[in-house]
Amino acid sequence: MREVVAGAVIVDGRLLLAQRSYPAEVAGLWELPGGKVEAGESRRRALERELAEELGLEVVAGEQIGAEVPLREGLVLVAIAATLVAGDPRPTEHSAICWVDADDLRRLVADGELVPADAVWLDDLAGLLT
Repeated sequence: MREVVAGAVIVDGRLLLAQRSYPAEVAGLWELPGGKVEAGESRRRALERELAEELGLEVVAGEQIGAEVPLREGLVLVAIAATLVAGDPRPTEHSAICWVDADDLRRLVADGELVPADAVWLDDLAGLLT
């Protein structure tokens, strides 16, 4: 089973989101940033590496948030809390980044602007933001 990690970076009651630039079916939608777990790598280490590569952030990965979300056969998505240690996010693989509060997050989900897999965690994430 391959795993993809998604990081919930929260600073001052706001969650970091990144806007997908590809693939076409999710381009323009917002997501929790992250990426694939490599062979022999822990979920936490994968998240720390991916956020450094994709956004220039140093984070410490924490606990899993909510349930695993099946993406397709043999691939599962896992949300992990992450504490920002250093860096200002720069979108290198995304179109843009933004910080949202719980109301903004609910609006993005209601408007279909958050990737569907991440929308599964709306209640879990909103609870962390309030």
